[in-house]
Amino acid sequence: MAGETVITIIGNLTSDPELRWTRSGTAVAAFTVASTPRAFDRNAGEWRDGSTLFMRCSVWREVAENAAESLRKGMRVIVQGRLNQRSYETQQGERRTVVEMQVDEVGPSLRRARAQVIRNPSGSTGGGGYQAPPASASASPEAAPPSPDAAQQSPYAPPPEDPWAAQQGAPAFDGEPPF
Repeated sequence: MAGETVITIIGNLTSDPELRWTRSGTAVAAFTVASTPRAFDRNAGEWRDGSTLFMRCSVWREVAENAAESLRKGMRVIVQGRLNQRSYETQQGERRTVVEMQVDEVGPSLRRARAQVIRNPSGSTGGGGYQAPPASASASPEAAPPSPDAAQQSPYAPPPEDPWAAQQGAPAFDGEPPF
């Protein structure tokens, strides 16, 4: 929906994402992010924690499956999405309203950690509509182990399959403008 405010929350997962499927077979993962602001108290000369916000989040489809496979309790994550207010009735008949985040993007924070990104197989779609290129007759670079001479290749040389690389016999760019 146009005009919705997108927010970003950075915090730690309180538990592993819980993956479920709807009756129609759509994946949905639910998790909670605990975000605690910190501020430096100059008078005391120390950091002080503020009030912790516990934000319930839900993410859908392939991103839900990726989150459930990749994220674990305690991981520091960056979550971006839209707030959604939902009302429900308890078993005792009480009316309750909750605010949840409908997640568009989620991933690990790299502030104090490292991550290894593994692309989904080429038959799947993800990343906001990005579709991996079709598999060619040769093995894809993502799936193949690095060749022994890969370390010796110049980082400034174009990859062998680069369609935008200079054509054989074409004049090389010498750094001077053509005018």
